[in-house]
Amino acid sequence: MNTEELLAKAKKPSADAMRLHPFYRGKIETTLKCTVHSFDDFAIWYTPGVAAPCKAIQADPELVYEYTNKWNTVAVISDGTRVLGLGDIGPKAGLPVMEGKALLYKYLGGVDGVPLMLNTKDPDAIINTVLMLQPGFGGVNLEDISNPKCFYILDTLREKAEIPIWHDDQQGTATVTLAGLINALKVVGKKMEDVSIAFVGTGASNVACSRLIFGWGADPAKCRMVDSKGILGKHRKDLEMRKAEYKDKWKLCNITNAEGREGDIPDAMKGADVVIALSKSGPDVLLPEWIKTMAKDSIVFSCANPVPEIWPWVAKEAGAAVVATGRSDFPNQVNNSLGFPGIFRGTLDVRARTITDEMCFAAAQAMANHVGDRLASDFILPNMDDWEVFPKEAASVAMKAIEQGLARIETTYDQEFQRASRIIKRSRDMTKRMMEEGFILEPPADDGDGPEVDLETVKAAY
Repeated sequence: MNTEELLAKAKKPSADAMRLHPFYRGKIETTLKCTVHSFDDFAIWYTPGVAAPCKAIQADPELVYEYTNKWNTVAVISDGTRVLGLGDIGPKAGLPVMEGKALLYKYLGGVDGVPLMLNTKDPDAIINTVLMLQPGFGGVNLEDISNPKCFYILDTLREKAEIPIWHDDQQGTATVTLAGLINALKVVGKKMEDVSIAFVGTGASNVACSRLIFGWGADPAKCRMVDSKGILGKHRKDLEMRKAEYKDKWKLCNITNAEGREGDIPDAMKGADVVIALSKSGPDVLLPEWIKTMAKDSIVFSCANPVPEIWPWVAKEAGAAVVATGRSDFPNQVNNSLGFPGIFRGTLDVRARTITDEMCFAAAQAMANHVGDRLASDFILPNMDDWEVFPKEAASVAMKAIEQGLARIETTYDQEFQRASRIIKRSRDMTKRMMEEGFILEPPADDGDGPEVDLETVKAAY
């Protein structure tokens, strides 16, 4: 493809989204999982019969996991203050993203996700809301909450909540990025402990990425991190003065950049083996001339959404050996969707109390290993349609939770792999069957002139 064709391909998902979102009027809905043979069944599922399980749960609260869907339900919670690469667009505008997250939870992990947009930016109000919602959910996925309050919210909730709390922009992004980096380094024949990494962007995602990558063996002293004011280091008096507010950034100032390099993105990238960019939507946030200054066989993760910091073909032309983005329409998608469905599947199935970095390491290793002998410069991670990666992640995460003493349910790797496979296959098969039966309508063909059906008819159908 020439550059014009590549750009046209890159713009198509947005155009399709504007056509199909109003067609379906939402991506998820509530449906039944119990039989209803006649109205007499309502006496079982509702009053008076339902009083019996209510009293049983009152006597033994753990039975809520056996008698309700709490065991498989995750709240996807956001205040809309940092949505994709769009910034603070508000809770209503963020709802399409959270619905999409719920869709991925169900289709890829068999998990019932419920999007909940909060009309507050107050971190303590968010914390209190989540704590009050706990009885009805098996876990919580925090999403698209701005930095630095996202760290405070996650840390506080992980300390206070009785169910697992996960911030996908931190833990999810970091897990998949680590998996991709493990395999990218195999492609170029470099070792984690030897490489120099430039992290472009120091928000929630890259702070968590650096933590997991350093935990896997990268040397922070050889790495550099860049925020909107330049390279982090002990010279950053602005962060030292606000270290109570930006404690994660200030810690990184003290453990990275041992040479004391100053400057901005191009200075951080010079001589680096890897650049991991999670900053602002591009293109032209990273320039090809900067990539040319990197070490031989460089690795470029350009993962801003919806547009990467540099188009992948431009990075390749500049000399990068391996290029990844956050988009599904290019090779090497480094996307949270490869992680959170399987990670939460395993977490829920053993009823783990939290999700630790070690559980994320287990998921990253499972993800990287799943690529196997298919590993290549344009194939460092599984595709989302390679669905067996998700039960493998689930089983690996479950085993680590059991090993760490965090699980309420004991199982084996094989048992969890089979269980997760069965649950995930059911979700995929249900979707396929509903499409075959017409309960999910096929959208009209795109001829460039808008929908070819009467939208009022579609509204009546949904």
